[in-house]
Amino acid sequence: MSDSPRERRHTYVKHLRGLEKALRSENRSAAAEARRSLAHLRYGLVEGRQHQASVVAFRRGQPQEPEEAKIWLLLGGLFALHPLSWENPSGPRSLGASLGRLQKKLDSSRVERRLSALLAMDLDSLPHHLRQTIRLLSSHDVPVHYEQLLDDLAVLLGRNHRGDLASDVRLRWAREYHMPASAETPQDSPDLPETAE
Repeated sequence: MSDSPRERRHTYVKHLRGLEKALRSENRSAAAEARRSLAHLRYGLVEGRQHQASVVAFRRGQPQEPEEAKIWLLLGGLFALHPLSWENPSGPRSLGASLGRLQKKLDSSRVERRLSALLAMDLDSLPHHLRQTIRLLSSHDVPVHYEQLLDDLAVLLGRNHRGDLASDVRLRWAREYHMPASAETPQDSPDLPETAE
């Protein structure tokens, strides 16, 4: 296993995407196992019960930094609420981009208010607002780029959550929210996830 935090995150999200594929599988046993795993991952959103999510979250490895473990559990819980990921190697891919897609779909001011709330949240409030945002995206089948979200949360919920990197993440979310539809490339459509490991 690589020592790079980004490669460890990639392996974790690849594992989650494998659950997404298994969930949609015609293999009943694989689909049932994926549903059980997602149920465990949802405990990552429940204070005091995150250890139950660790059974699935740390199955393929662990974050290098112990402080990042809670971020992995949070992301696993968010994924379990909305297991629809998108792979976008060349275009906008932040949570702001997902909200921008939702805005184009709904044309509602509440989407922009949701983004504004996310951008203003502090370290303690952000996880709650992320859950609400992911539920909103789920209700309209808008995919999320979970690998990018994990990288962003490592900054926003990490040691330097008040630094320049956190400001850069928030600015990118805002910028990608406002990108015109023409900025999205053909690869922006949701891809089928890679196979489970």
